[in-house]
Amino acid sequence: METLDINAIRETLPHRYPMLLVDRVLELEPGVRIKAIKNVTINEPFFPGHFPHYPVMPGVLIVEALAQASAIVAYRADPAAMGGRKLFLFAGIDDARFKRQVVPGDTLVLESTFLKGMRDIAKYAVRATVDGQLACEATLLSVLRPAPGAD
Repeated sequence: METLDINAIRETLPHRYPMLLVDRVLELEPGVRIKAIKNVTINEPFFPGHFPHYPVMPGVLIVEALAQASAIVAYRADPAAMGGRKLFLFAGIDDARFKRQVVPGDTLVLESTFLKGMRDIAKYAVRATVDGQLACEATLLSVLRPAPGAD
């Protein structure tokens, strides 16, 4: 079981501030599953414009954080894809449900489990929780494609 700090995450994912939404990996089985966290702070760049008087993390960014966690599962299983040499792209989002608001001060626990795949297409069961309460769950479909200009 691996753990990753922010430096290892930055070596794995091509995302950078303000779009890097995974702060630490608590558990990782490359190609199988991940448990990671996103610390949600009032300093997030989206809060000033997303309900300024009642800051709530946008659902689409919760799903993006889950996709980034899933990408770590894929990239760490294929080191030749890491660091932006291949792009982990959405191919579909099914059965997304939001059950709890995510607000500043929350620690969002991101979990993703590889379900099945063929060639560069994969399916993941994902869920995000706060204090053990379900915030979001979905099934994500992804495709791994060479990045333009990557070696």
